[in-house]
Amino acid sequence: MIRVTRGMTTAVALLALATASPGPAFAQPSPGDPTAASPGSRYGEPRLPEGWQLTGRGPGRQLVWTPDEPVPMGDARVEFRAGERLLGYPVPRPDGRSFRLALGDVRLDGDERLRATAGGRALDATGRGRSDKARRLTPSAPPAPTARPGTGQAPPPANAVDPGVPGPYRTVGGEYALDPVRLPGFPEPVEMRAAVVGPADAPGKRPVALFLHGRHSTCYTPGTEDVDGAWPCPPGTRPVPSHQGYQRAQRLLASQGYVTLSISANGINGQDFRAEDGGAQARSSLVRLHLARWAQWAAGRDGAPAAVRRVAPADLSRVLLVGHSRGGEGVNRAALDSLYTPPADQDGHRGPVRWKIRGNVLIGPTVFGQNPVPDVPSATLLPGCDGDVSDLQGQIYVDGTRGVSRGAALHSAVYMVGANHNFFNSEWTPGQAKAPAIDDFPSGDGTDPVCSPGTPTRLTATQQQAAGATYIAAAARLFVAGDDRVRPLLDGTGRRAPSAGPARVLTHAVGAHRTPAFLPGPSVTVSGAGARLCAQVDPDAARACLPPEEGGVSPHFAFWEASSEPGRDAVALRWEGPGSAVAVRAGRPVSLAGSEALALRLIVPPGSAGTEFDVAVRDASNRRAHLGRVRADGLPGSERTASYWAREVRVPLAAAVRAGLDTRRIGTLELTPRSGSGRAWLMDAWGWRPGTPKAAPAPLARVDIGRLTVDEGDEGVRTYRVPVRVTGKGAGQVRLFVPRPDGDEVASRVVTVRPGRHDIEIPVEVRGNTRYGYDVARDAFVKAVRGSVVGSHRGGVTARNDDPLPTVSVTPVAVDVTEGKALTWRVTLSAAADADVMGGVEFLPVTRGTELSTADVDRRWLEEHFWIVPDPPRPLSRPVEDGAYLAFSVPAGETSTEVTVPTVADGVAEPAESVRGGLFAYDAEWERVPGPELTGTVRDAG
Repeated sequence: MIRVTRGMTTAVALLALATASPGPAFAQPSPGDPTAASPGSRYGEPRLPEGWQLTGRGPGRQLVWTPDEPVPMGDARVEFRAGERLLGYPVPRPDGRSFRLALGDVRLDGDERLRATAGGRALDATGRGRSDKARRLTPSAPPAPTARPGTGQAPPPANAVDPGVPGPYRTVGGEYALDPVRLPGFPEPVEMRAAVVGPADAPGKRPVALFLHGRHSTCYTPGTEDVDGAWPCPPGTRPVPSHQGYQRAQRLLASQGYVTLSISANGINGQDFRAEDGGAQARSSLVRLHLARWAQWAAGRDGAPAAVRRVAPADLSRVLLVGHSRGGEGVNRAALDSLYTPPADQDGHRGPVRWKIRGNVLIGPTVFGQNPVPDVPSATLLPGCDGDVSDLQGQIYVDGTRGVSRGAALHSAVYMVGANHNFFNSEWTPGQAKAPAIDDFPSGDGTDPVCSPGTPTRLTATQQQAAGATYIAAAARLFVAGDDRVRPLLDGTGRRAPSAGPARVLTHAVGAHRTPAFLPGPSVTVSGAGARLCAQVDPDAARACLPPEEGGVSPHFAFWEASSEPGRDAVALRWEGPGSAVAVRAGRPVSLAGSEALALRLIVPPGSAGTEFDVAVRDASNRRAHLGRVRADGLPGSERTASYWAREVRVPLAAAVRAGLDTRRIGTLELTPRSGSGRAWLMDAWGWRPGTPKAAPAPLARVDIGRLTVDEGDEGVRTYRVPVRVTGKGAGQVRLFVPRPDGDEVASRVVTVRPGRHDIEIPVEVRGNTRYGYDVARDAFVKAVRGSVVGSHRGGVTARNDDPLPTVSVTPVAVDVTEGKALTWRVTLSAAADADVMGGVEFLPVTRGTELSTADVDRRWLEEHFWIVPDPPRPLSRPVEDGAYLAFSVPAGETSTEVTVPTVADGVAEPAESVRGGLFAYDAEWERVPGPELTGTVRDAG
């Protein structure tokens, strides 16, 4: 079992560390539990839905969710939301059976429905599909198609070069295992293990491709379906070999002359709940520790492992990083840390950087920090049937680079229709994996028209792996080898790779030879019937691009830690008939000189077809030129997919030149719908020309938010400041988010930062007391805006509880009763606390006489506390299995509660029956603190 310690934080105002009880899930108190806290009754807040519980008061308030079934370990973070408002990231029990979030002063409103989500998917809904919001497509969208979209249409033309064709080199492989390493914040060492595949006979030093898997179960029991997230793996279990799951892509690249290694990260997966960033910095450290070893071996191979000596020598000046899921966020951070040095106390690698990362491939990635490295080219694979990171938040690795730096690096989004999250890794694929594996897509009853296995749009595992390998190889060939002939596969040109088989793959991009033209934001104005500037991320339906009540999910509109995010805008269009022009005006004229075409990223509703626009521009002198007509078809989508995704369309600019427009001073873009009524969203428009420029890193300021942990003290108020470090070069801008003390809103502002200065000041007051409670924190987080990068995006000040847990005693109330009456004991604390004191009674075998059985107690009581009524009856000391217990909670501010065992009259003559139990309480680290024993006797009513 994983032992949870202090240090976890929420995404909103206040946080106290607590994890769910390590006892069995069926022993959790339910809302109907007479001894449990009455949610809402003490706080003026509403009663909570089934499965939810509110405990504590003041800074010690916590929200607990107990799912009907364990939530499997995955890459998307579990979030608690009230309506669309993010409450924070709960701490899980290692078996996924309950989740607990400290609320502090955050208020719960009776009008907001509590939700547990992960990657936009509702975990607390029937069938674990999406929330009710996402079950409704936009009314104007046609129903999701039941056949592969595009039937009857010609497929895109084949690209001139197919990167999925194997190369000429013979491949060899092996594994190495080095001494484990210790990473900051993780108590257990992390393995240094990798699967190596490379060319045996390629000349000279060869480029390197490093693969990093995502967050998956760490251990499994051979011969069973049992998996867990422990680390190190308990006796009798084996590590899940997730690092062996990219062999197909590794062999393809190796045949083309690349040395590849796929590294294991189970030690991080088993401990990343401790990290505020979900383990991104730890994964970056692990990647760079492996690269440092390869740099040593490149200088002298005599001490290298056999698997390394077996392949061609490595050229560390040409490195491609490939990360899956949380591994995607990890390699993004590794690229950033390789260019801009991270704080030494957060980093596990402190040596020189003797490698150069030429590009990243991110597969279904998380992006909790939403701070992509802007000057390293990237290709982000978005699986259309992703059931884990199902909001496809990895789109931010494209959108989030706009305007941050020079914009020379190509950032590509690769939408793969019919691909799920897991099957890119064969060790996460049923029928291929050594450990238990699942299809992550929540197909429910199997009738999803797009993603259920067997539908025309859903890819098989082998098809998905082939397509994944092809597009990884495309990125390698463009970013590392510099072969511009494969660019049309990644940049929205609309070409296909035959080696990807039947996979339908769509792309768009920003960066490279694109010139910013119309990027919706504060300086852009919109006019025309049914058009408005909309906020990509805002729970207010009047401002939001996709109002919650209309449903639909867009990767472009993925929520972040702040549910309102100024500066992320789009243009929403709605029309009732053809011919009504919409004008988008830039704040000042933009130059399209030197561009061949105007590239637009347009979203149309899933399943729609034939949406057409006439595109025109006006220059600063109001001269107008009609550029042409574009068509955008919707992606295949269903209630469970994030399918509101932008298609790239282009129109030549030659007409503007012929009409005599000043292409250096273009002021207005006009879009005129030519199809019937409909909806669309313009993400942005760019001047485009072919080619891939060299992407050189700019001198940017780097910002890292730290966390200061202090003792609360016994009295008085002390003021501390959130630690903020600014390094790098030059001035830059970041957006700072600070939750207000009441937790209901998050204030934000743009701040200019410079290395060595204290431009960000966040004071935090800590009030001392002498009552036991939880750790309490105030948080802050940042995003890069311009001329900056962000490493550690969140931190704050944590006030550590420094008062002891009250001692617990028990007093008999009714302990010798006739059947049909309730046995009752009073549990008393030596002093009141600021947090609920939780614990339980573990029933023990009696030392003499007859033990009370499950047939002698109230059936409803059994169901509430143990979720089952055993048949045949069992002794109460083993109602379901060893370790089950009757939970209790002494509410914050109070000193006692009662524990009851209601009995039933069975009408059977029998001797007196006894019960015996051991009382215990949980401390702040969820260690059991033993208390006194209790006993009771039940006699026949007659």
